[in-house]
Amino acid sequence: MDMKAFIEFCKEGKPILASDKELHGLLIECSYEAQRVTMKLNTSYHSKEEIVEIFRELTGTEVDSSFTCFPPFYTDFGKNITIGKNVFFNTGCSFQDRGGIRIGDGSLIGMNVTIATLNHGLSIETRNGTYPSPVVIGENVWIGSSATILPGVTIGDNAVVAAGAVVTKDVPKNTVVAGVPAKVIKKIDTNLN
Repeated sequence: MDMKAFIEFCKEGKPILASDKELHGLLIECSYEAQRVTMKLNTSYHSKEEIVEIFRELTGTEVDSSFTCFPPFYTDFGKNITIGKNVFFNTGCSFQDRGGIRIGDGSLIGMNVTIATLNHGLSIETRNGTYPSPVVIGENVWIGSSATILPGVTIGDNAVVAAGAVVTKDVPKNTVVAGVPAKVIKKIDTNLN
């Protein structure tokens, strides 16, 4: 399998078992590439335009010129992140994206937010395998500082995730969630002017 086929394999949401040495080798190669690109991003000053270009290289996809990131930014894969228009990442974000992270237009990701998309098997026999579940962040979502979004979560449009929350379940649109684990604490009135 070549790297292009491997990235497609990952985007299809397939697990990687400990016994598959070829896939592990490709995963390590892709991870080192993500480290190379994020080291370039994180170790010197870049203009906004340069950061957009670095994210295009990191993700292998088009990233809109309206995107803003305040480095440092960390990821272990890089090739399964989709970023909408007018998206903002604050400093210190850490994405485990092999399972897929899709971020809708106008979303704001606060300082030190962690997004995870992989689980390990629970049994000893499957524990060294990784099982992907995508994270989908809707449009105009605000994720507060140091929040953690776990695998398989969808956050609805206009939702707010409070600082420090651990999101283990889907978040309905137009709501505020907080706590560990995160729970709905408020509805957002979208009819206000």
